[in-house]
Amino acid sequence: MNPISFKRHRFPPDVIRYAVWLYFRFTLSIRDVEELLAQRGIDVSREAVRCWVNKFGPLIAANLRWRRTPPTGRWHLDEMVVKIGGRRMFLWRAVDDEGEVLDVLVQKRRNKHAALKLLRRLLKNQGIHPETITTDKLVSYRAATRELGLSRRHRPGGMRENNRAENSHLAIRRRERKQQKFKSQGSAQRFLASHAAVYNTFNIQPHLISRPGLRTLRAQAHEAWAVATAAA
Repeated sequence: MNPISFKRHRFPPDVIRYAVWLYFRFTLSIRDVEELLAQRGIDVSREAVRCWVNKFGPLIAANLRWRRTPPTGRWHLDEMVVKIGGRRMFLWRAVDDEGEVLDVLVQKRRNKHAALKLLRRLLKNQGIHPETITTDKLVSYRAATRELGLSRRHRPGGMRENNRAENSHLAIRRRERKQQKFKSQGSAQRFLASHAAVYNTFNIQPHLISRPGLRTLRAQAHEAWAVATAAA
């Protein structure tokens, strides 16, 4: 894990950390973050906030991913349509059976090549071999798993069997509406990768745990954030 350098920035690290946390943690626009900071007496332009998000978001996300415990080997894959720069593209997404986001990939196509790219990234970056791979009935998954020798682990099914992946799209749909669509494939990929790491850290599912458990998990999430954003 690499400490983050905040040198040559006019505002102190705590302000920058807070702005980046607000943007990725909640369904807020850059202008919303600017307003919240102004309410606290911090006069920051939205362009400054945008620069902080673009520069520090990927660095913090990398540190958060480094600290996470390994995911389970039961993977759920799905894809959804997104409009980016007026063009129809596809967001491929992988989660484990506990809702942990494993990877996101913005692709121009919904075919075997795109499915292969996602699976190869998963096999390379997750460090574990999947026990099962649950997908919808898209034939591209069947062709991709066959080529990678994973056919026996592939579980094609309907929406009910793949609810984990389907439900994980909801947070992105909210952000997509708030941002009035993504502007380019590259910017969408950068945002979604950073958002996934922050989402994993703070997605503690309070409706499933007791109040004392919630306080403990919330404290652990904020501690992970503090360590991941520590200044060099």
